[in-house]
Amino acid sequence: MSSSVLTHEFHVNATPEKVFEHLTTPESYIGLSPLVVAVSDVDRSEPDVIRYRAVERFRFLRIFTYDNAIDVALHTDGLSVRGEVRSPGRIRMAYRFDLEPDGTGTRMSDRLDLTAPWLLAGFAAGQARNVQLARARILAARLSRR
Repeated sequence: MSSSVLTHEFHVNATPEKVFEHLTTPESYIGLSPLVVAVSDVDRSEPDVIRYRAVERFRFLRIFTYDNAIDVALHTDGLSVRGEVRSPGRIRMAYRFDLEPDGTGTRMSDRLDLTAPWLLAGFAAGQARNVQLARARILAARLSRR
């Protein structure tokens, strides 16, 4: 197994509470993560935990697609959201979004801890980094319009 840690910090022109609300709404991840195309089976029965199933769509050679169903658990703690993703192929990802006031907006720290078999590690880390950077741009654009 191979492990990677990916971090990114950025500013969102919205209050921490608004960013937190967006990040704790599973349906928000459709398009927020460029790979996520569907969300289902949202379960809020546990305090401070949101579980759901998401579908990531991977495209290969612009011809082939693969829909990857993943189970996600979001845990909330103050203005932090942390979660775990279990994906086929023994790929596991823990992530944490820490939000703090920054002027009239929010400073967001995004950390991903990825574990994958060595054959998939490079591909998984590359995809995770692309999603992480896109998420920052998309989240900032979405919330600045509101």
